[in-house]
Amino acid sequence: MTTQLFESHTRGTADYGWLKANYSFSFGNYYNSERIQFGMLRVLNDDMIDGGTGFGTHGHANMEIITIPLEGALKHRDSMGNDGIIRFGEVQVMSAGSGVEHSEMNASQDQKTKLLQLWVFPDRENVTPRYDQKSFDIDNQINTFVNIVSPNDMNDGNALWVYQKTFFHLGIFEINTQSNYKIKIPKNGVYLFLIEGEIAINNQVLKARDAMGITEFDTFEIKIIAKSKILLVEVPMN
Repeated sequence: MTTQLFESHTRGTADYGWLKANYSFSFGNYYNSERIQFGMLRVLNDDMIDGGTGFGTHGHANMEIITIPLEGALKHRDSMGNDGIIRFGEVQVMSAGSGVEHSEMNASQDQKTKLLQLWVFPDRENVTPRYDQKSFDIDNQINTFVNIVSPNDMNDGNALWVYQKTFFHLGIFEINTQSNYKIKIPKNGVYLFLIEGEIAINNQVLKARDAMGITEFDTFEIKIIAKSKILLVEVPMN
């Protein structure tokens, strides 16, 4: 097993006043030649949006976009006719495909919204754009990884799906427990992002907002040092 630890303070940062962002990979004005992507995972942005503000209408193409609210709510509107709000506990996917425009605004006028947004390169281009969202009861499934995103042709109907051989899992784990993750597709890698808490993998300790890239493994163990919320993304490496 090969691991690479990415401590939270080494991420790119940006403060636009209304938006405070942390970039795990090169994005916007942040560029790091050693952090362009992890396999097919291109973006992991950790954003905080002020009330009454947000991202105005803008376009995407040929990217699988996954949005995970952590606090508050986000109002989504797109050129496919979707218009709604996603909140903590829900996950949103959008296959940009041949091209789509959308806006993402804080649904509150006075409370901040915190979210993770991830972009994954698709395994096919110029598909018809699509949108979906779903609620997942993570809080009542403690000490287990809940599958929130799967490949379009490997989905059991419980998770959202995208056009890529990627699996997203989200889990809350209690102190002094442990969990094992077994790779779904050989030669895939895992990018683990610790949202909250403290854990250890391969004798390396991760704290809140740290991440680890893990490759060349079949199974690995996560030791929970403090109550933790973990996002685990399995993706093809090429």
